[in-house]
Amino acid sequence: MKPPYDITPQILKLVTSISENIGAINATHLQRPTTELRKKNRIKTIQSSLEIEGNTLSIEQITALMDNKRVLAPKKDILEVQNAIATYNQLNNLNYASFTSLCKAHKLLMTGLVDQAGKLRTKSVGIVKGNQLAHAAPPASMLKALLNDLFHYLKKEDELLLIKSCVFHYEFEFIHPFIDGNGRMGRLWQTLILKEYSTVFEFLPIELIIKQKQKEYYHALSLSDTLVKSTPFIEFMLAVINEALEDVLKTQNKTLSSEDRMNLFKEQIKTNRFMRQDYLRVFKEISTATASRDLKQAIDFGLLKKIGDKNKTEYWFK
Repeated sequence: MKPPYDITPQILKLVTSISENIGAINATHLQRPTTELRKKNRIKTIQSSLEIEGNTLSIEQITALMDNKRVLAPKKDILEVQNAIATYNQLNNLNYASFTSLCKAHKLLMTGLVDQAGKLRTKSVGIVKGNQLAHAAPPASMLKALLNDLFHYLKKEDELLLIKSCVFHYEFEFIHPFIDGNGRMGRLWQTLILKEYSTVFEFLPIELIIKQKQKEYYHALSLSDTLVKSTPFIEFMLAVINEALEDVLKTQNKTLSSEDRMNLFKEQIKTNRFMRQDYLRVFKEISTATASRDLKQAIDFGLLKKIGDKNKTEYWFK
């Protein structure tokens, strides 16, 4: 069965805005942040997602753990962070449309924190807020069928991955397939799906905005439960995604240096040979003279080798 939801005018408006922002990010070469910024954004992602679940470690402590330094903190909190670091480092080895990958990720994320990490729960669970049962998850006997339907939707349904990522996130939280770790897994998996939609999302700390809007996040989940469709949650998450993209454009938009351009180009071209016009096709905003200076500087610094002369020159990265 296809998960129930409506495509509202608000959803269409947000999808359009997100597409425009991704286009602007690609045009200004911000889709692949610098190594240092990637690290900072990954730390923000991990800290925010785990803080939502009650983890006490700060940005500074998580940075220290990422640098293999000693941290004084509760053992459980440290293990949660270490597991999250290991899991996010495996993003490129996970398949967003694979149930096996989902279980592998949960095992990485929750080993040492729960029994049978990576395996579906075998008993009933519920989410309690205060003295009230806020959500009773489906019985364990239904989990395989529900997850089969959800992954079938993810792979087969003719819908934007952008919307599918939000639907999956909500449905995953509703199903609550694991005994613990469902919240952080739902957020992780949406990032994985979004990464398939655009490379912009690999290091975009969407979880930071979710943490800042935590009450609205849980309200959107609850309202979707009440309406028996994920429309409110889709609208909420698309707004969060759009805000995260706008933050990139506001805070990271800058003139690229010659070194920035060369590093970005190296990631695209890898070890293949190229000519100056190939470089200019990527960086349309620079002049032929600037491109020539970039290439000469890279040769002088030992980054590039070349063969040929003038317009026939071919380059390649060492």
